[in-house]
Amino acid sequence: MILTIDIGNSNIALGGFVGSELSFVVRISTEIRKTADEYASKILGILAVRGIERQGIDGAVISSVVPPLNSVIKEAVKTIWGIEPLFVGPGVKTGINIHCDTPSSVGADIICACVASHSLYGSPSLIVDMGTATKMTVMSEKGAFIGVSIIPGVLMGLDALSENTAQLPKVELEVPRSVIGKNTSDSMRSGVIFGNAAMIDGMIDRIKNEIGAELPVYATGGVAHLIIPHCKHSITIDENLVLKGLNIIYGKNK
Repeated sequence: MILTIDIGNSNIALGGFVGSELSFVVRISTEIRKTADEYASKILGILAVRGIERQGIDGAVISSVVPPLNSVIKEAVKTIWGIEPLFVGPGVKTGINIHCDTPSSVGADIICACVASHSLYGSPSLIVDMGTATKMTVMSEKGAFIGVSIIPGVLMGLDALSENTAQLPKVELEVPRSVIGKNTSDSMRSGVIFGNAAMIDGMIDRIKNEIGAELPVYATGGVAHLIIPHCKHSITIDENLVLKGLNIIYGKNK
């Protein structure tokens, strides 16, 4: 089994692949101050809860947008399994070209999502990755990354409402009964859920107009399942696109 690890700003996702089949996905909170030993203990604990055997991991591959945790998670993986993980970055074979001003600045998670989208669904495409930030990435007909729009994420916006106002409370992210809220909590949820759906629809229109062609749209990320069903465009949800891209990249470099 190959262990794929996506280190994000809010969560760290771990997925296990047997060939191309995703066997499990678990998530833990991203905590900058934790040590390698603490992460090793946390990873072992959550895998044990899911009944996942420690001995079954043969290789590991990591994408990260949190550089301070790179060496920490690397050491945690070595402590648990005694293997050297592959990091997605310059010099790693991905199978796609990056056409932008500074290719080295493109996030590893974006690259992984592009690899998976191109390999599994084909190109061209528009990929909506809804994590801490919402990234809308465009792939050309030849499967090359040609650019991305980065937008404040859904949860970031929801947290900002309560943290930067005197009277708005913290609320759980769930779909409200209607667009027109009848109470404070539902009013906030409406703005976040339906507002983000409308923003995505509007950005899709603008991107398609700029490209001058129709693009299949794919969505991934932790909150995609809450927002995308309320979009007017046809969008395919694949919540584990980044992990699938990591597995594909591992296969190209093993």
